Amino acid sequence: MNVLLISPGYPADMPEFARGLADSGARVYGVGDQHVAGLPDLVRRSLSEYVQVSSLWDSGRVIAELQERLRGHQLDRIECLWEPGVILAAELRDHFGVTGLSVEHAQLYRDKEAMKVALDEAGIRTPRHVAVDSVASCWAAVEEIGFPVILKPIDGAGSADTYRVATREELRAVLPLLRHVPRISVEEFIDGEEYTFDTITIDGEIAYYNIAWYRPRPLIARSNEWISPQVIALRDVDGSDLAGGVQMGFDVIKALQFDTGFTHMEWYRKSDGEVVFGEIGGRPPGAHQVDQMKYACDFDVFKAWGQAITNGRVDERFERRYNVATIFKRARGVGRITRIEGAESLQARFGEHVIWNTLLPPGTPRRDWRKTLVSDGFIMLRHPNLDETLAMADAVGSELEMYAE
Repeated sequence: MNVLLISPGYPADMPEFARGLADSGARVYGVGDQHVAGLPDLVRRSLSEYVQVSSLWDSGRVIAELQERLRGHQLDRIECLWEPGVILAAELRDHFGVTGLSVEHAQLYRDKEAMKVALDEAGIRTPRHVAVDSVASCWAAVEEIGFPVILKPIDGAGSADTYRVATREELRAVLPLLRHVPRISVEEFIDGEEYTFDTITIDGEIAYYNIAWYRPRPLIARSNEWISPQVIALRDVDGSDLAGGVQMGFDVIKALQFDTGFTHMEWYRKSDGEVVFGEIGGRPPGAHQVDQMKYACDFDVFKAWGQAITNGRVDERFERRYNVATIFKRARGVGRITRIEGAESLQARFGEHVIWNTLLPPGTPRRDWRKTLVSDGFIMLRHPNLDETLAMADAVGSELEMYAE
């Protein structure tokens, strides 16, 4: 099978997806705007050919350059696991006659308003929502829905440009910050715990799913620099407290008629047990959550996805053995990292459970925490018992400190 993979070298986990395809027997063609010399070694080893284009965001030129370079090669699948390229992948499928999400279908996974309208029609509980494109219509929507509300881009990713607004004064302050966003969704604020429902799906049937718990929910973490956000991939996905979210996840996949690939859904569980849909993307989660799945089940999730794409089945065997926690750290101060406190003592206490440490070393410039969840690095750890996992995660969050100046 000939598979075209869009942007195989970026973001950070794309090389593993390229490898997963190659290890599943696919002949992998890559297309991106990175120079071939800048591709990670893993990508170069996994690709049969790489087409460098001047810009990934000019679909007409991408099509023309692919036609020239891949002349004589029939493409069987076109895949993109990066949110900004989902529509490009659909445009390429439509042009080259390749099965998968069409442009119209892919829009349901990019346009949050169209997505929720489709799910409303299917009887799935979504937040009350109105799409707006002007200040006046935003005020009218807020009046209709009532405070508090969430304002978010129609085609956004993650929690970028997303705001919780509880009063008229806050709305006046936030609206100028959204001037660069052409259309926004005004939504009912759902007060509850936030989870994911991530799948590898084959011809509309879910072959594997993962549930992760955000501690705290991303909107809070994005609004408070002092917080060390946590993402917990849960071992026990069959508990009664998650059953409603799991059922919703299956219902959403069916309602939106997703065929084959990775999906990443977010949903809420209120204090009264009601579950409410958040949003869904036709791609995997970011911030190394796919790596969490690998460590939680001790299996090659990247190859499992490749098998789903290439062979129409998942041959990789998996067992849910661990809860996996990722704790993202933000340095105090500005400038370069000067010191890290608490790392050695925590390593001594939890060392056998720590599986990944990406903390920036002293001398490295601090990252802008507003632009990346990964922030100044993370600690990833795992344990079969959830309470033990949470206790270790909280210790890392409170006892490990990074400083910059």
